[in-house]
Amino acid sequence: MSLTESIKREALALGFDAVGISRVSDSGQASAFGLQPEPSLPDPNTPLPHHLLNRLTEWLRQGYHGTMAWMTRDPARRSDPQLVLPGCRSMISVGMNYYTDNRANEQSGMGRIARYAWGKDYHTVMTQRLAQLEEKIVALAPDITTKAYVDTGPIMEKAWAQQAGIGWIGKHSNLVSAESGSWLLLGEILTTLDLEPDEPATDLCGSCTLCIQACPTGAIVEPYVVDARLCISYLTIELRGGREVISDELASQMGNRIFGCDDCLDVCPFNLRADATNEPAFNPTPLTLAPSLQTLSQISQESFSATFKESPLKRAKLSGLLRNVSIAQENQQRQTGGRAS
Repeated sequence: MSLTESIKREALALGFDAVGISRVSDSGQASAFGLQPEPSLPDPNTPLPHHLLNRLTEWLRQGYHGTMAWMTRDPARRSDPQLVLPGCRSMISVGMNYYTDNRANEQSGMGRIARYAWGKDYHTVMTQRLAQLEEKIVALAPDITTKAYVDTGPIMEKAWAQQAGIGWIGKHSNLVSAESGSWLLLGEILTTLDLEPDEPATDLCGSCTLCIQACPTGAIVEPYVVDARLCISYLTIELRGGREVISDELASQMGNRIFGCDDCLDVCPFNLRADATNEPAFNPTPLTLAPSLQTLSQISQESFSATFKESPLKRAKLSGLLRNVSIAQENQQRQTGGRAS
C-alpha cells in the first residue's frame, strides 16, 4: 500500500467521510491571484484553476464580502499554500458529514437554526480529529512538516476540496459531493510530503437552479456568486450591530431564522439522498432543534456563555442572537396579526 493510500485509510478510520489530495505547484500561485485565462481542462498536477482564484478576486472587488474585512487580507498567502507552509507539496482535504435525519420544530414561537449548528462546534471536533491524523502521518513519514486548518486559515478550502476530487463548488457557492451532498464540513492538512493527487471533481450542477430560486433574499445574484450582504447566514452570524444594521425588507425575509439558513441546501437534489452522519457530536440538542424565541429573548450573558460554550452559536455573540430573536418575534407577530406567540 502506498503512503498516499495509507494516509487516506487513516483519515477514514478517524471518522472523516471524504478525503482527497491535490498537488501544490513548485512555482506557487501568488501570481495567479489576479485575472488570468481559465484553463480548458482540470489538471491534478497544477495548482488551483485560475477561474476559481479569479472568482474570489472579483467577489471581493464587488464588495460582496460585506463587513468581513478579513477576507481581503494577504491575498498572496490565500492563493499560495507555500507562503503558509514553506516547502508545501501537497494539500490533504477532508470532509465530515453533519447531516442528521431530524427535522426542525416549525411550531409558532420557535426559531430556526442552521443544521450545521445543531450539535457541537465543528471547529473543535474536526481540529481534534485533524491533529490525530497529523500524528498518524508523521508516524508514517517522520521528518516532514504539516499544518492543519478548519475554516480558520488563509486557505481557499472549497477550491482545494474541488481540486482534490471531494466535490465541486455549486451554484450556491457551497461544496457539493455526489455522495454526501452539501452536508460536508471541510478541513485540510498542508504537508511537505509529495503525495499522489486525485482527479479534480467535475461540476454536476448542470442546468439546475433550485438553490437560486429557493434563496429568500435573492442573495445568489448569479450562479456561483453569493452577495453575503443579502445572505441570511451572514446577517444572522457575521454582521455585527443592532436592529438598525438590517433593513426592514431583509428583516422580514429572515422569517424565524435566528442563526444561519439552509434553504439553498435543502432543495439541492444531491442533498435529498444524503446519508445521516456517523458522528455523534453533530446530533442536535432539544434547544437547537426547537429553540423557544421567548426563552432565548430572556437569556442572560452568563446563561448564554454556559449554554453555547461548545456550540457554533457563540459566534453570533449574545447581542447578535438577541437581535435575531427579536426580528423573528417581529415576523411571527406580523404573521399572527400582532399576537405574541
